[in-house]
Amino acid sequence: MSHVRVGPRAVTRSVAFLTAGLLAVTALAGCTSEEPPGKPLAAQDVGAASRARVADGGTLRWAVDSVPETLNAFQADADATTTRVAQAVLPSMYRTDETGRPVRNPDYLESAEVVDTEPKQVVVYKLNQQAVWSDGREIGAADFAAQWRALSGKDSAYWTARNAGYDRIEKVERGANDLEVKVTFSRPYADWQSLFTPLYPKDVTGTPDAFNDGARRELKVTAGPFAVKKVDTKGDEVVLAGNPRWWGEPAKLEQIVLRAVPRDKRVSELVAGDLDLAEIDPETADEVGLAAGPRDAGTGTPLMGPQGTPAAGAPGSPLAGGQGRSAAQALRSWAVANGSDEEAAEEEVLAREERRETEAKAQRRQQALSGYEVRKSLEPAYTQLALNGAEGPLADERVRRAVARALDRKKLAEAVLKPLGLPTEPVGSHVALAGQPAYADGSGALGDQNAKEARALLADAGWVPGGPVKKTDEGEKAAGAEGDKDKEKDKDKDKKDGDKDKDTDGSKDKDEKKSDGGGDDGTYIVGEEDGQDGGGSENSGENGSDGSGAGDGGDDGKNAAGEAQADEDDADRESGEKHSSGKNTAQGGAPGAYAPKGTAAPAAAAAPVAKDGKALTLRFVLPSGPGSEALRTVAGRVSDMLDEIGIDTDITKVPDESYFKDHIASGEYDLALYSWPATAFPATDARPIYAKPVPAADGSLNVAQNYTRVGTDQVDQLFDRAMSTLDRKEARDLLRKADSRIWAAAGSLPLYQRPQLTAARKNLANAGAFGFETPVYEDMGFLKKGAQGSRPSASASSSPSS
Repeated sequence: MSHVRVGPRAVTRSVAFLTAGLLAVTALAGCTSEEPPGKPLAAQDVGAASRARVADGGTLRWAVDSVPETLNAFQADADATTTRVAQAVLPSMYRTDETGRPVRNPDYLESAEVVDTEPKQVVVYKLNQQAVWSDGREIGAADFAAQWRALSGKDSAYWTARNAGYDRIEKVERGANDLEVKVTFSRPYADWQSLFTPLYPKDVTGTPDAFNDGARRELKVTAGPFAVKKVDTKGDEVVLAGNPRWWGEPAKLEQIVLRAVPRDKRVSELVAGDLDLAEIDPETADEVGLAAGPRDAGTGTPLMGPQGTPAAGAPGSPLAGGQGRSAAQALRSWAVANGSDEEAAEEEVLAREERRETEAKAQRRQQALSGYEVRKSLEPAYTQLALNGAEGPLADERVRRAVARALDRKKLAEAVLKPLGLPTEPVGSHVALAGQPAYADGSGALGDQNAKEARALLADAGWVPGGPVKKTDEGEKAAGAEGDKDKEKDKDKDKKDGDKDKDTDGSKDKDEKKSDGGGDDGTYIVGEEDGQDGGGSENSGENGSDGSGAGDGGDDGKNAAGEAQADEDDADRESGEKHSSGKNTAQGGAPGAYAPKGTAAPAAAAAPVAKDGKALTLRFVLPSGPGSEALRTVAGRVSDMLDEIGIDTDITKVPDESYFKDHIASGEYDLALYSWPATAFPATDARPIYAKPVPAADGSLNVAQNYTRVGTDQVDQLFDRAMSTLDRKEARDLLRKADSRIWAAAGSLPLYQRPQLTAARKNLANAGAFGFETPVYEDMGFLKKGAQGSRPSASASSSPSS
């Protein structure tokens, strides 16, 4: 593989993803007319309540992924917690509302406008006269100027992660008075509203030493509703306390404690009552939703579980004890326990005691979780399938387009979002999301799913079915030979865990490709009663409940199973025709190979394609951690769809910590799944993601953040023009043209908007699944006792096209 260089902006994936994502829609100065704005696919869900209904005081314990290495959001190792802290304690000139549109933040800014465009662009900021730093000094031009000099890129002594926009500023100076800041640009900059958010005091940005080291573990001077009280690396928490010099609406909470809790440990922390707010995985969301649902008046246990299955402890549940079991089960248990067989009776008594203990434990767990509710929305970010075009088969645009035309993006979105009750509309743009002005579905530049055309593209690139394949250790074969066609990958026995804890050393697992894709439509295959093949009903139900399985699984699979078994029994009686295995073959198929009447036949894998003696196999790299079940589900579906046009996939699961750095950024993959934010300023923030890689002076390839290595001069030019025009309509049109060209190049395929699932205490207000909105930290708090239970619940809106 050729040597590549990851640019300074590429090193900071978290910065690009989180810091630039504070605003979610571009807003440019101009007077041209706008299209009517669309709506986000899902509304925010934060337990909205007026400040009058929120009690004063209290501590919010909020789970985060880590204690940040730095509190400087402009450094390379800034992360999501860095962003949370900056939002709560530092000035922001603009924030976004729940529809993803930027609004002036009146706590800091009375106005900001472009006052001149010729000969140069000039923006004047008028600051709130009450805005002061926590040391009593007014926020002013000196802070703006220091931040510009630090981030302009002209002084290499500053270890900055990004300088976009700041590198276009010519000077920053005091305006007509102390409350005005005048910023003059050397080149027109459409995304000027992205600048100075967050704004650091000159104490941090004034010198390289202060910038590089002074704000990593503490922020002595702040200017938000909260201040940084403590960063405790040993205790894994950041403590924010109310800022006594805050001039805006006073914070309702006394403290916010950001606690680092691993995703797979959060349900235990919730059960223990040690958290008030936490982003959670789909499985935990099911359990919390179940505990908060309707309960049996007598036992206090939830009546039904996810996908209509019996709840733990409810009648019919595997965990049910004595009175929770069905009448037949209870009667049989009583009979055995009181029967004449003393040994059997003793065993049954012990079993009954174990069931009672299990039931009691489950009830205590559910009772603890009943104080929470799930708040859900969609993040302002999308998951994409990346196709590495640097070398190998995917360097050929025809092969990339064939891969893209083989995929049903709607089904891939449904696999993740439908079980969660969220809109399943696939993302149609690389630069914006539904609800943002720049959004338009540009996928038509590539075309809809069409397996026939995908195979034609492969043939045009020289990849044909049945082509000769060179000798291997197993002897010479032809691509498309029967043994190759019928090579079935073992399906996971536990789809819910997505082969959890296996292959985490980075070993390749070619059998993985079917593991998460089995049972796509909930079909039950007769003859596979143990559920290990074909995605039986039990596994389908599990996948439906945790969001990592088929969207159409669940009870349908169970009904199909019952009908199929009845059909099999009827055929046995009528024909008496049996296979040597003992399974009925009266319908003319192999044992276990037929489904209930009316069930659509699964699509057969096409003959593998080959070229120059080599079959077409793509390396599919996936993270192996417990939070990546959805990605593994999608990967299984993608592999199945590629099978249908003759492309094989070789899936490699690697540790989460090495997934991005050692594989995505370094180009060690053919296919991969990862996410990008849709920010307020796509001309600025999307350009490095899709820019054409360029040779560096040392002969390496500078890819910036374009980890697919696919780019064109035309796309770069369109982004540059959009970044330099102050006409909003023109900028929007240029971005949409750029998006269409990105689609046509088929380097990355947006699939679905990421789900956002949050467990929140039922009495917690104005916090949860924020969607596009910047959190309003001063409004967060716990409802007054008289206000509890009266809050209207928010929910995700339906997709416009569904």
